[in-house]
Amino acid sequence: MTINTGAPVVVGVDGSAAALDAVRVAAREAAARRRPLRVVHAFIWPLTGTPLGAAEGAPAGAGLRNQAERYVTEAITEATKVAPEVLVTGAVIDGAATPIMLDESRQAALLVLGHRGLGGFAGLLIGSVTVQVSAHALCPVLVVRGEPRADGPVVVGVDGSECSTEAVEFAFAEASRRGAPLLGVRAWLFPSPVGPGDVLPLVYDLDEFAAEEERSLAESLAGFAERYPDVPVQHRLVRGSPARVLVDESKSAQLVVVGARGRGPLSGLLLGSVSHAVLHHAHSPLVIVRHPERAA
Repeated sequence: MTINTGAPVVVGVDGSAAALDAVRVAAREAAARRRPLRVVHAFIWPLTGTPLGAAEGAPAGAGLRNQAERYVTEAITEATKVAPEVLVTGAVIDGAATPIMLDESRQAALLVLGHRGLGGFAGLLIGSVTVQVSAHALCPVLVVRGEPRADGPVVVGVDGSECSTEAVEFAFAEASRRGAPLLGVRAWLFPSPVGPGDVLPLVYDLDEFAAEEERSLAESLAGFAERYPDVPVQHRLVRGSPARVLVDESKSAQLVVVGARGRGPLSGLLLGSVSHAVLHHAHSPLVIVRHPERAA
């Protein structure tokens, strides 16, 4: 039976190998969520005034517009191989990739992107479009990195912020869907101000501080653990850089989930320093979740 209910999973394609990897992951995600899949290619060339048709004497099917259509057709074919039960549709949309994918995120259940694509910036650790879309999307963004795996936990970064709470809720739902354990991770170095005017003591009892962090971590997970009794839950408090800790945990994870931004002096950034670093260096697929009231 073909799946055709609810908001779609949307995947962006550009003809790159990374985009086809994203299509395969997106097809599996659509099947698991029982949602349709929408394949989108952003066709920027009309904005530049570049001729789109085939040159005189060129073989049939030549030209930029035809090439764009082939990208989408190839992606649909690949998605159907992976999840034949999913309804897959595709579109070539005129415009730049970032605004098009952000517009798609308004009606999407999940947006799936490769970690890098074609063009002059393909050699970067992460594509510029992926960074921008992850920072502004109105739905969770799954960035396909590393080798997708069926074992290992769903790892979620926990810091007590509103975005972190959204990430924890998403991670529990995902762990339940996958039949996977959940590992909640909280990392700390030293106490830091979380708001303007915060006054910090000059001397700390680190044991007491660690105990408080452990309590906060357990409390952040407890309510969701009651809602998802089928999910085995572990939590880990680690003294170290939050970004480095999450990147290390990603080596054995099937998925890492982070909030788009968290606590601390950099929490006002559209994409927080921790989520930005994990986006660049994770060894597993990564989901970035924004607080719905702050998505922009």
